[in-house]
Amino acid sequence: MKARELVVIVSVIMIVAMLIIPLPTWLLSILLIVNITLALLVLLTSMNMTEPLQFSVFPSLLLLLTLFRLGLNISTTRAILTHGDAGGVVETFGSFVVGGNIIVGLVVFLILVIINFIVITKGSERVSEVAARFTLDAMPGKQMSIDADLNAGMISEQQARERREKVSREADFYGAMDGASKFVKGDAIAGIIIVLINLIFGIIIGVIQQGMSFADAASHFSLLTVGDGIVSQIPALIISTATGLVVTRSTSNGNLGEDITSQLLNFPKMLYVTGGTILALGLFTPINDILTIPLAALLIFGGYRLTRVPKIGEESIKTMEEEETSDEMKSPESVVSLLSMDPIEFEFGYGLIPLVDTNQGGDLLDRIVMIRRQLAIELGMVIPVVRIRDNIQLQPNEYQLKIKGNIMAQGDLLLDHYLAMSPGTDDESIVGIDTIEPSFGLPAKWISEDMKEEAEILGYTVVDPPSVVSTHITEIIKNNAHDLLGRQETKQLIDHLKENYPILVDEVTPSPLSIGEVQKVLAKLLKEGISIRNLPVIFETLADFGKVTSDTDILTEYVRQALARQITNQFLQSNDSLKVVTLSGKVEKIIADGVQQTEHGNYLAIDPVHSQQILEAIASQVEQISMLGQPPIILCSPAVRMYVRQLTERYFPQIPILSYNELETNVEVQSVGVVNIE
Repeated sequence: MKARELVVIVSVIMIVAMLIIPLPTWLLSILLIVNITLALLVLLTSMNMTEPLQFSVFPSLLLLLTLFRLGLNISTTRAILTHGDAGGVVETFGSFVVGGNIIVGLVVFLILVIINFIVITKGSERVSEVAARFTLDAMPGKQMSIDADLNAGMISEQQARERREKVSREADFYGAMDGASKFVKGDAIAGIIIVLINLIFGIIIGVIQQGMSFADAASHFSLLTVGDGIVSQIPALIISTATGLVVTRSTSNGNLGEDITSQLLNFPKMLYVTGGTILALGLFTPINDILTIPLAALLIFGGYRLTRVPKIGEESIKTMEEEETSDEMKSPESVVSLLSMDPIEFEFGYGLIPLVDTNQGGDLLDRIVMIRRQLAIELGMVIPVVRIRDNIQLQPNEYQLKIKGNIMAQGDLLLDHYLAMSPGTDDESIVGIDTIEPSFGLPAKWISEDMKEEAEILGYTVVDPPSVVSTHITEIIKNNAHDLLGRQETKQLIDHLKENYPILVDEVTPSPLSIGEVQKVLAKLLKEGISIRNLPVIFETLADFGKVTSDTDILTEYVRQALARQITNQFLQSNDSLKVVTLSGKVEKIIADGVQQTEHGNYLAIDPVHSQQILEAIASQVEQISMLGQPPIILCSPAVRMYVRQLTERYFPQIPILSYNELETNVEVQSVGVVNIE
């Protein structure tokens, strides 16, 4: 046990002992001084904190200090009534502080009690109650704000967890303060009752048991009672003030002293008004001018000094800013900062500013937040924040999307038009500006709003400009998700998985597979459009086969087979039928024979003539199945699937290549074409 913990435990035990065991007067004097010291320490701490949670132990500490003070009251009462003596501290407060005058002492004590009970304690209790209620009412909104920032990528999962914990701790703190303030109120009431008991029963005991005259007993015990009351009420008043400071303190960058001095003197001209008012009081009232004129002069001089500081400071601040800017441009750090690159950037010409300007009805920012949420569900990864900025180098209606600094897509938008895509046959009555739909490359027209309804009646798909650019952004990010998943992003996914599956993660990484090898497997899945959201299944497979091989291509094939149900549901066109193009045995044999094995992995090396023939045969089959309105899917044996993918990904990147082991056994597979060569 640490020394600090032992001190707290011993202190609590001593407090309990004080309630039972009579203490010598010298020890009582020491404990009374300790009580005042602790009260001052608590007050100064509450003044120097910048937010309430920095003193989160205050409710519990308040209860312990209240118990300590009540224990001292019991001990001093026992000493006063038993021996007629409560130590030097009580006697000093009774004689020196109040001048030995009993009536003055009682008046001072009553004033302290009234201030503590009616003003400070009552106000602190009310503020604690209101703060607890408003904090609890604001919790759902704060939680929603945290979730929104997390979904927008503005904060990490760890930061979101810390902010949620802070919100919960704030609610617990103010709830505890609401209850603890009731103890402060009870302590004030108990102080009044204890003083009355000491006074009444002290006189009775002095007269009956100690043989004192009524006047002597009243004088002696009144002096001790007032001293005891004042020495206990001063710490109680300090603690009550600290309670009020804690519950009324809002979050700030500075402590109480900094905030008061900076905010109270934030309007220097008000010092002129205040100084003039004090001067008028001295000149036009019987108040002595010697008291008012120096104070008024001090206020006016202070206002003059404070109003002069900004005028002198503006030029110096401007000069300092220019010097700092010049120094920053010359420093190596200014060049290093230019090397940073946003993962995703969306730039647009000035004509498209209404897309993102909420004052003009633009909702692109909200759409991008929804895109990131949608892709997180579809792909199983957190898409980085999309940096949106205008670019005067672009044409007014032009936009472009960059991924890691490279332009991946660009297009033009006409904000006062709609994009109409033909149902297959164009109608001459639909007149517009010919263009190409940017997401899927379909022929389309920009039509005016007057023609929108007619185009919809004729079967055209009509889309507004924000939806056009949103769809384009979605497709580009989805097609390049594998480039956005780096080792750092993979580490975040692993850390998130480890919260619920710690044993599974420990079995995979850092041994037998490194984070880089796991990242390569996940990137290969994303590159072929396979979601990595089911990370537990992926890691179960990596745990099974990671010790057998470290070849990420082979591991990816094992993972794909483990995700058979997911892949089947993804490409199934109807409830029980999957239309595919298969490879002939001859083609599969050519591919299998062309696999070259090296110590760095396997790769495909087939005759260029055969390669050209296979690609032409695939193109022919894809064209035929596309004419039937079916999405092309190539099905082959597991042994050659990844090599078929290597052969076709440059020419047919969007065509899924599946193996028999990646399909559920209850799915009906219908071959609508065969890839064969002569």
